[in-house]
Amino acid sequence: MHEDANVKLNQTLLLCALMMFALLGSTTVRAAGDYGLSTGDLVRITVYDHPDLGMETRVNDQGGILFPLVGEVSLANLTASEASKRIASALDAGGFIRAPQVNLVVIEFKGQEVSVLGRVNRPGKFPLQKSSRLSDILALAGGIAADGADTLILTSGRGKDVRRREIDLVALLRDGANDLNVDILNDDILYVPREPRFYIYGEVQRPGSFRLEQKMTLVQALAIGGGLTQRGTQKGIKLMRLGADGKLLELDVKLSDPMQSDDVIFVKESLF
Repeated sequence: MHEDANVKLNQTLLLCALMMFALLGSTTVRAAGDYGLSTGDLVRITVYDHPDLGMETRVNDQGGILFPLVGEVSLANLTASEASKRIASALDAGGFIRAPQVNLVVIEFKGQEVSVLGRVNRPGKFPLQKSSRLSDILALAGGIAADGADTLILTSGRGKDVRRREIDLVALLRDGANDLNVDILNDDILYVPREPRFYIYGEVQRPGSFRLEQKMTLVQALAIGGGLTQRGTQKGIKLMRLGADGKLLELDVKLSDPMQSDDVIFVKESLF
């Protein structure tokens, strides 16, 4: 019960930090520039004092739209404001309307998406409506699930240019490491693995499987297991760990030694 309460508290604190980052980062996101129009986006266009030119249309495969009077207008990667000005310039240059006031609004974002997978509360694909940072996308995904790890894997690029980066969520969300709050780009994949765990059995008060916290030592792991029973002995503590070849190794360790994911602690019974 004590461990479950600590896990829930840690997850609550991380979620609160995540929401704070999203709110504080909104100014930065806006300053980085609006969303660039892409194929499939649905836009609504109005021209002041010319309701007959109002329309809703999708950006075509070539990154443009067909607009009355002027024909094809390329809008790929333009912001809504830049697209409005381009249409206005086309109307003015063609002699159709002098100094027109054009307004373009994106109704549905289809062009750019990011995938969030693994142990988050709402996994799935999310549209990149504006320049977004890692904390913004995690907030859209509902934050890290209760059994999520303290790190995530960010995969960017395609083919030979694929890049993978492991990001420490505790350093980002609790400690405020802004350098880890990276920009998220189209087709990026965020993956949150399941929490790392360790196992303890033998002469301990609470044998079982437990969450492995960052920088946890052997003595801390034993404490989570309730400590040794009256029959247990520190001289009988063994640690089993998978080696690089996949074989299980039995190690003699010190109480101050760090734990690793999937470690198994065995406490032998004292012979005296």
